[in-house]
Amino acid sequence: MPEKIDRLDIEILIELQKDARKSLREIAEKLDVAEGTVYNRINKLKRMGIIKSFIPIIDHSKLGFDLTAIIGISAEGKYLIEIEKAIAREPNVTAVYDVTGEFDVIAVAKFRTREDLNEFVKKVGGMKHVKRTYTMLVLNVVKETHAVELEKLVEKVLKSP
Repeated sequence: MPEKIDRLDIEILIELQKDARKSLREIAEKLDVAEGTVYNRINKLKRMGIIKSFIPIIDHSKLGFDLTAIIGISAEGKYLIEIEKAIAREPNVTAVYDVTGEFDVIAVAKFRTREDLNEFVKKVGGMKHVKRTYTMLVLNVVKETHAVELEKLVEKVLKSP
């Protein structure tokens, strides 16, 4: 029988999204459960692939990566996966999405200088089987996160199959 998640699992995820460095004891005390329960639930969530890893949220601009580009890419269909994988290997790339619409791929990347951005765009545009690119530069970041506000969506998550 496949494992399911419940409200306690969601509450643990909410706490980890706030601060993944919280100790098991802190989470257990906050949720009024045993530390072993939190440990077992986190391992279950890892096994299920819900928790993939624990990483810090880095302010890239403080490291000098002030330019964020969103690049739409049109490619020859049968080479799409190959192109996506090549772009995903680039160190500045933070996301690669296979999408519907005007473009086949959307890539998000961060750069220190316009020259770095220019070099990257020319590299992607010059890739064999890339038909065209369209680059947008982010002017202001209003929201940037990979977290979903689970506390506001908990009922929908629990009802999903």
